[in-house]
Parts: sequence; structure tokens; C-alpha cells
Amino acid sequence: MKRLKGVTLLAVLALLVAACGGSTGESAAPSGDEKPAGWLEALGAGEGQLNLIIWPGYAERGEYEGFNWVDPFEAETGCKVNVTAMTDSNNGVQLLQSGQYDGGSFSGDASVRLMTAGDVAPVNVDLLSNYAAVFSGLKNQAHNSKDGMPYGVPHGRGPNLLMWNTDVVTTAPTSWDAVWDGTAAVNGKISIYDSSIYIADAAIHLMSKRPELGITNPYQLNEEQFTAAIDLLEKQRDLGVIYWGSYADQVAGFASGDLVIGTTWQFMANVLGGDATAPKVETVMPEEGSTGWSDTWMMATKAANPNCMYLWMNHMMSAEANGQATVFFGEAATSEAACDYAETIAPGHCELTHASDEAYWESIWYWATPREDCDDADPATTCKTQDDWVEAWTTLRGN
Repeated sequence: MKRLKGVTLLAVLALLVAACGGSTGESAAPSGDEKPAGWLEALGAGEGQLNLIIWPGYAERGEYEGFNWVDPFEAETGCKVNVTAMTDSNNGVQLLQSGQYDGGSFSGDASVRLMTAGDVAPVNVDLLSNYAAVFSGLKNQAHNSKDGMPYGVPHGRGPNLLMWNTDVVTTAPTSWDAVWDGTAAVNGKISIYDSSIYIADAAIHLMSKRPELGITNPYQLNEEQFTAAIDLLEKQRDLGVIYWGSYADQVAGFASGDLVIGTTWQFMANVLGGDATAPKVETVMPEEGSTGWSDTWMMATKAANPNCMYLWMNHMMSAEANGQATVFFGEAATSEAACDYAETIAPGHCELTHASDEAYWESIWYWATPREDCDDADPATTCKTQDDWVEAWTTLRGN
């Protein structure tokens, strides 16, 4: 297990609590005289500032040795970076739609909504010199492109993992069964992500345990499938699970022993592994597969500072910035150059995170937006919508 260099558990907790308050030849340039809203034909001088929505940990300024990709950007471009941390994807969408931001980092359950609503602009990747080096498996995906045009640039990707305290869970689990079935040793100490997108994790479990439901996509569920997922989540809730909405909550819970097993991100495992006083934890990708994320830097259609936003997107694909950012968060780098840089910080990082192993990612269901049309071509199918998911999760949680 890799550790964040120079990072202590208490220091990271403090940060996270604070955070939560040339031509590439690959651009599908629009044809004709009418350009889509927000399209940038040529790169100009930076406007002097940049207002971003981020996942906490995506814009570091050197609080920890070896992790500073914001200050160099500001010094080089003159664009002062102001950030607001989102609490989840729903919050990120709301923030961008407020009109106060130039762009941000979004997961697939937000990016598709933003593209569909016209809130983000297509990106002229011919203006981004670092785009050509990005792994091909990260380009022109459903979560970052529309009608053959890129609507952002990759930041990094990662799976939702199963993490456990090895002193309590002495036999390494290989399945998600541990968080659904429970045992006397873990009940009341199971850690679960507090977001409606977690309904998809229940659906993945049902894909394995109840194949008769016919679930083929954990984000597109019909009435029967959705009801089964909610029933499963209610049973899990009654095991006394503890829901975490911030990284800090989960890290603190595992550190104190109040949590012993649950769904996590590699970042939290790195933080716990980097503190000698915390219980030993391990992580695994369960045999059923998992949900996960592939995050994208996107620009608001009405961005006040589009040149600074383009400069930032290019910067975040550079070897130095992407190498640092993906090591810090424990996610996969987006290019071989970034992997080479990451190796100088955390040897073995890109092997650990399967950065260029496309076969590994085939078992990951990237976060996506639930859609009434089931995201398929069959007009006879109807699925539960994003609003349905949020309403059901709110009811489940008693909020």
C-alpha cells in the first residue's frame, strides 16, 4: 500500500474539513459559421483569475511537501485560482448552474447532466498541447463528450474499493457481501458513502445475486429493479451502517476504530496507511466489480474567464500537475508522461492504480446519470430518473 509522503492523518483531516466548507489533430471542430455556445476559436491572454468547483484535494498549494500544482500555474499564467469544494455531484451541478464559476472537475453523474442542459461548452482540444498524450481510453467517452465533440479533459479515474481494518476483519474479503450481509463483528461499524449514486452499488450486488432481475446497467433501473435495490439498501441500513459524506468523517472513523469495513476511495486508504497511529487497513476490488469515477475538467458555457480555464485544463494534463494530483488522491494518471512523473513521487503508483490497464477498467461502472429513457435505443423501456434516485435516498436516510 502506498503512502502520501509527508502527510499525517491529523493534517489531512484538517485540510479536508477546511476544503469542504499546439494542434492535437483530434478536435471535432464544429463546421459552418455558427459555433456552439462557449466555443473558443483561439487562445488569448489570461483574464487574471479563475473560479473553480472542485472535489477536495484537486487543487493543492503545497500544504504537503511534493504536492503543489496551483502556485506554479498562477505564477506561469497570472490566473489566480479560487476554489469551492463540492460535497457531491448533485452539489457540483447546482454550483455550476449558479453562474458564478468558470468550470470545475465533474464525475460522470454530473457531467452528462451538464452537457445535456447546455451548462458546459465543447472544448477545442486543438488549443491544448497536452491533450494528445492522454490515454486513448479516456477520450471521447459518454461522460466527457457529446455528438463526437470533447466537452472536457480527463483529470483521473478510480474505483470504489472495499476497505477493512485487518485487526477486526482477519480474513481478507473478496466480495461486497461483507457490507450487505454483515456479521456480529462489523454490524454498527460498516462505512457507506452517503449519496444517491450509491444505489448503483446495490444494483451491482443484485446483478450478481439476483440475475433474474435482468439488470444490465446499474445506473439505469426499471421499477422492479429499483425497488429491489432500495429494499436491499434498507436491509443494509438496519445493520447500523454509518454513512460518510466527507473524506474526513471516514478517515476519522477508521482511525478511532468506530468503523471497521466499508466502501472507500484509495485516497482514504493512503491517508490511513500513512499514519503509524491508525489501525492497519487494506483494500480490494471485489470480484463482482464496482462503481467508480472518471473525472473531467469542464468549462461553463458562460465562463467569465475562458482563457484561464483553457490554460488550467492544459496544465492539469501536464506530467507534473497530473502526476502530483493523481498520486495525492490515489487515482490513475491520464498519460504515460504523468505516470513517469508519478513514479518519482510514489514508485509503483501507476501499477497500483492500473493507469494504462484498460482491461481492469472494464469491471468498473463509471458514475453516470440515471435517465428515464434508460440510456438505450428502445422506446419501450422506462427507468427511474435522477430525481427519483435523490428522493429515494433522502427517504432512506430519513433526511
